[in-house]
Amino acid sequence: MALRIGTRGSPLALAQTRQTRALLAAAHGLREDEIEIVVIKTTGDMIQDRALSESGGKGLFTKELDAAMLETSIDIAVHSSKDLPTVLPDGIVAAGYLPREDVRDALICKSAQALKDLRPGARLGTASLRRGAQVRRLRPDIEVSLLRGNVETRLRRIEEGAFDATLLALAGLKRLGLAHCAAAVLETQDFLPAVGQGAVGITARTHDAKTHAFLAPILCADTGDALAAERAFLNVLDGSCRTPIAGHAIVRGERLVFRGQVLRPDGSDAREIADEGARADAAAIGARAGEALRAQIPAGFMLAS
Repeated sequence: MALRIGTRGSPLALAQTRQTRALLAAAHGLREDEIEIVVIKTTGDMIQDRALSESGGKGLFTKELDAAMLETSIDIAVHSSKDLPTVLPDGIVAAGYLPREDVRDALICKSAQALKDLRPGARLGTASLRRGAQVRRLRPDIEVSLLRGNVETRLRRIEEGAFDATLLALAGLKRLGLAHCAAAVLETQDFLPAVGQGAVGITARTHDAKTHAFLAPILCADTGDALAAERAFLNVLDGSCRTPIAGHAIVRGERLVFRGQVLRPDGSDAREIADEGARADAAAIGARAGEALRAQIPAGFMLAS
């Protein structure tokens, strides 16, 4: 085999991995079956009855893949970038990203075409503290409850009427051919996305030069610089699944524009920051924005309920 790709087994994870395999095969003149897909079940996939913030955070979706890579059972792993911890294990690095999809969130609802049109007291399901806090900030009357599971599971729960609405990444819906399920798309001006949303990230062993060279033709420099800023911002704020943080960077030529947000979990307050500079300074811009925002946040802000 030319390469072994590790992935979670959800339909979205497999769609992203097959996209990565197709791009690699085309770039190197290989048949797709010369690149092996290795499905690995993660702890995060097995926990469905509680929020990940109660169980250890983002690393629950990556630690089994990390272990397989360090044991050389796989060569790379494909991730939804918003699931990647800000600090990766020793010996593993984010090798790069595919071209980014739409970063926006989508409203899934049978009875309303916009968040503002949901009935008073409507029940919205989500496992994201960021989405929950942003919804509560815009619509404090809405009841936000836990809804976990893959995209198809969450769509089914709305169809069954267990919840009035949910929010999903539009990128994931598009990759699964389900964009038509969105009742509305939430613009980033009002609903800033999660750090890394819409980007497929690829991790590899730090010193595996052969694999890094193999990946190089399919990686997107603009997405890489945007994610460098976003992840540096998150790292300064010690971001995890336990903290409602949003961040989005856009590369425009040789410039990078960044916007970040931290919210109280109950949505009662939010603090925002904006910064920009040369794209070559992407990580420094994100870190600077994180430091500036952290200086504005009162003690206990991110822990309020």
